[in-house]
Amino acid sequence: MSALTMNVVDRSEPAPTHLTRPAPGIIAALFCGYLAVGLPLPVIPLFVHDKLGFSNLIVGLAVGIQFLATVLTRGYAGRLTDHFGGKRSALQGGAVCALGGLLYLVSAMPGLAPAMSLVIIIAGRLVAGFGESQLVTGFVSWSVASVGPQRAGLSMSWTGVAMFAALAIGAPVGMALYQGYGLQTAMIACVVAPLVAAAIAVREISYTSSAGQRLPFYKVIGQIWREGLGLMLQGVGLSGLTAFASLYFASRHWGHAGLVMTAFGVGFIFVRVALGHVTDRTSGYRVALWSLVIEAIGQAMVWFAPSEIAALAGALVTGLGCALVFPALGVEALKRVLPANRGSAMGAFVAFLDIAYGVSGPVAGLIAGQFGYAAVYLFGAACALLGAGLVLTARSHQS
Repeated sequence: MSALTMNVVDRSEPAPTHLTRPAPGIIAALFCGYLAVGLPLPVIPLFVHDKLGFSNLIVGLAVGIQFLATVLTRGYAGRLTDHFGGKRSALQGGAVCALGGLLYLVSAMPGLAPAMSLVIIIAGRLVAGFGESQLVTGFVSWSVASVGPQRAGLSMSWTGVAMFAALAIGAPVGMALYQGYGLQTAMIACVVAPLVAAAIAVREISYTSSAGQRLPFYKVIGQIWREGLGLMLQGVGLSGLTAFASLYFASRHWGHAGLVMTAFGVGFIFVRVALGHVTDRTSGYRVALWSLVIEAIGQAMVWFAPSEIAALAGALVTGLGCALVFPALGVEALKRVLPANRGSAMGAFVAFLDIAYGVSGPVAGLIAGQFGYAAVYLFGAACALLGAGLVLTARSHQS
């Protein structure tokens, strides 16, 4: 790891000139690094359930424990970024993610007892969560620092595209490798991807963090909690699509559930690419407000869908709405903190999204069990509208 983290920010050097758009190398490195998150997503559940023979409860533990590790280490990642720069955090995170992939690889070695394989996988998930928190916080903060706060929205739009694309591409690639060549080959990819990211990132220019008073992490959370909670409520809709769309479609005897995330992704990426600059030119609160309203409309379309086409259209509209909430509220969150605390602010802000993905799935599962799968999307619409109301409140408290 030390070889990957030697390139520490030199605060004696003058700050580089800000770029007009995020450096392609930073975005490409984030994409490669985040593949380590996407690749094992469909693979770990199948291996733990089908190969090792454990229950669905254990599968949920093995998958969800990475979320816990990520949330609990966001504070460390933010402090690391504030003190040493986003590049240091990103490189260190890539190294830790590669170590997590190595543990996945060890868990698939022949001759291991199922219980031992499970223990090693869980250890790998914990390590990977620790790596992800540093990787994402580092790259997002580094990208924002490279363009300056005046283009923070554009930067966060492009980092979001890189992460979403890594999930969309990594999951099917991981599944194909697993089905075609076994878990070991799929997990080798989890080792290689973050190392490739580090190889790309190490050549990019470092951008220093501003000097000044650095607040404790809990105080940073206290300054940006409204924006973070708005982001968390936005994440409920996407969580419902990823977790229950296939079951919802099957219950309606619709046959193209695989197109749900495609439809969402088309809307999401289109808006991010076409309108990613908007949050830097107008109020982020205004953009987030209308985005959350559009997301609520999309979720209501899925809930009330009389046909498969209507449900897919709802997924598309949900993607249109979700696209700009992160950069819009992220820009406003950064305005609330001193420049020296921006890394911690981004770590705290992203942690709210981690919480959304970790908590909304089980809650939506309870709703589906009581009221049916369609009710999951009524819940998503209600959360988006609640988020819109919260954005209005946050705007009224703008300093």
